Amino acid sequence: MPMGEGEFVMTTWVWLDGQVRTADRARLSATDRGLLAGYGVFETITMVGSQPFALTRHLQRLRASAAVVHIAVPWSDDDLRAACAATVDAATADDKAHGVAGERQVRVTITAGPAPSSDGTPSQPTLVVTVSPRPPHRPTATVTMSPWPVNHRSPLVGAKTTSRLELTLAHRYAGSVGADEAVSVNTDDVLVEGSASNLFVVVAGRLSTPALSTGCLPGVTRALVCELVDVAERDDLTVSDLHLASEAFLTSTNRGIQPITSVDGSPMRTAPGPLTAQAMAALDQLKASSLDP
Repeated sequence: MPMGEGEFVMTTWVWLDGQVRTADRARLSATDRGLLAGYGVFETITMVGSQPFALTRHLQRLRASAAVVHIAVPWSDDDLRAACAATVDAATADDKAHGVAGERQVRVTITAGPAPSSDGTPSQPTLVVTVSPRPPHRPTATVTMSPWPVNHRSPLVGAKTTSRLELTLAHRYAGSVGADEAVSVNTDDVLVEGSASNLFVVVAGRLSTPALSTGCLPGVTRALVCELVDVAERDDLTVSDLHLASEAFLTSTNRGIQPITSVDGSPMRTAPGPLTAQAMAALDQLKASSLDP
């Protein structure tokens, strides 16, 4: 919705180089390899009230991603938590000062840092924490199949990296055909994930999700759903399984559990179906009982 004259736009706050400032005052080195080569990893963390949700899990995956791409993380978890807390505090104080109450998200990004100096001296990684308005998601989603397969033998499998252009183009393709999300198969023609989400389908009455061996990202929300309800992790799900599924849903940090209403223009039989509703209720109950499960 367009902002009226005099209305306050929620500000994005950034932790960089040990200081918290507004995004328009944050400056990243022009030689940072995160900028020049997409050489970095990141986590996006939803907030429940003024607290990040499942922060421990996100920090664990951040470190796992950094290990995959050979970035040595010099900060402890306490350091990362402190940077998140300082940025959240600044954003919360700003919102209160302006009398607004919107949903926010935290993003923690670690890049390989500036390129080595002319004498070959290596640089330290760059840490950026942002707290920004949380983008809205519809309660349900329509999906289409991406025209490009995922390389499940890529050296980046399992890492959430900042080099996401292929996924961005898949998402843009979905929008160009009137869908909310693009679902990909891998080079073996088995289902993998959405461009920014994990996928769950009900096949023969069983809730199933692509196994990590397909090349899908080990999503935090995906893991929680697999722990909360009965899920079969499979490496043989096909496009036909998605088209014929009695129900299906997407998961991600920001969307939570999002029922799928149609695939390539064909409506699903139920959205949300009973197994989707069960998973949604279980995740809601978990969020209400623990901020760091």
